[in-house]
Amino acid sequence: MSLRLAGLTVLILLPVAVFAGRFLAYRHFAAKSLIEAVVMLPLVLPPTVFGFYLLTGFGARSPIGQAWQAMFGQPLVFTFEGLLLASVIFNLPFAIQPTQRGFEAIPVQVREAAACCGLSPLRALWRIELPLAWPGLMTAMALTFAHTLGEFGIVLMVGGSIPGQTKTIAISIYDKVQGFDMQGAATMSAVLLAISLTTIMLTFWLSARAGRRLS
Repeated sequence: MSLRLAGLTVLILLPVAVFAGRFLAYRHFAAKSLIEAVVMLPLVLPPTVFGFYLLTGFGARSPIGQAWQAMFGQPLVFTFEGLLLASVIFNLPFAIQPTQRGFEAIPVQVREAAACCGLSPLRALWRIELPLAWPGLMTAMALTFAHTLGEFGIVLMVGGSIPGQTKTIAISIYDKVQGFDMQGAATMSAVLLAISLTTIMLTFWLSARAGRRLS
């Protein structure tokens, strides 16, 4: 369940991070600081507080919750779909900020040269900008994946602890400790630590390799 949630969160946020990060890196407008502050809110607010607002916004009395109920015939909260939506929103800063920094590191002259060569913005993005911003994008996806695996507060507030639907490894570890199954909690914690550490190390290795190829 945790791997499924983390993988889908990364897949959804990958295009969002590319286009939002590129937009924020290249555009300058009056409300830019406000938008960046809103994107960064999940890093500042406690997960339970952010989860409370998401729970209220996704609830049966909210417009989003009522629209979801009308379309799919089931509530949005305490379902995997609701948990996935909450995970996507909560991981926005982990996906967008490193990607934005990756695009900001591309010299302006490179983009100007691409335009002079007649490349459309989409072709320039695919052929020039993405390869140069690749380390930042890899870092963003690794942080998103690892953070989703270990997230507890948002999962508990929006998804609850429903076996087979919303019960992730972080919730399972908490339940093991509550049931005084310390051996089980230690085993699950070790697995989560190994997966997270491997993900981050692999990302650093790929980023360093990409940097050497581009230099």
